[in-house]
Amino acid sequence: MTARTIVYIDGFNLYHSLDDLNEPHLKWLDLWSLSQKLLRGDQQLTAVKYFTAYATWRTGSYRRHQRYVAALEQQGVIPIIGRFKAKTVRCHAKCRQTYLTHEEKETDVNIGVHLMADVLTDRLDRALIVSADTDLNSAVLLARSEAPGKKIDLVAPPGRMGRNSAALFEVTKGRVRSSLLPRQILRADGRVIERPANYDPPIA
Repeated sequence: MTARTIVYIDGFNLYHSLDDLNEPHLKWLDLWSLSQKLLRGDQQLTAVKYFTAYATWRTGSYRRHQRYVAALEQQGVIPIIGRFKAKTVRCHAKCRQTYLTHEEKETDVNIGVHLMADVLTDRLDRALIVSADTDLNSAVLLARSEAPGKKIDLVAPPGRMGRNSAALFEVTKGRVRSSLLPRQILRADGRVIERPANYDPPIA
């Protein structure tokens, strides 16, 4: 039998690993296509869930992020949007000044909740969680214990294998490069989603 497989993407964990590659065009990544490349021949991709949050105070990146999510939806990816929480932090240096920063909230919890719900309602036989965040290890262990017949594993983003020893394998740069979205994506309503200029590939 073909194993029904759901892939869960920790959006910012993946994004920061791509940012470290210093090739901005790789961020225009087709997560459905990439997820298919993570599967074996006896597995069938039934859903890709993308967990992220909008940095609404950064106008440029916020608009690009919205466009990216819209593009992913056209490929069949399901976005689950969390939030950022404003946080006042005091500088530990001599200045002792306070400054405002933002902390991503809900993503780890959302991944854990969706994983457990999908496992317990028998929506999957196989789960892959693309993240090197060790905070997700306990959710994976609990899901395995509650549903021992399911195969559930963590997959490290590019260059992140050493950050979580629980990861089964690492997404290779080659898989990323062969999974990019096209420059233009046609929506069902006839409108076109255009790749942001920031993500244009280098001219050969």
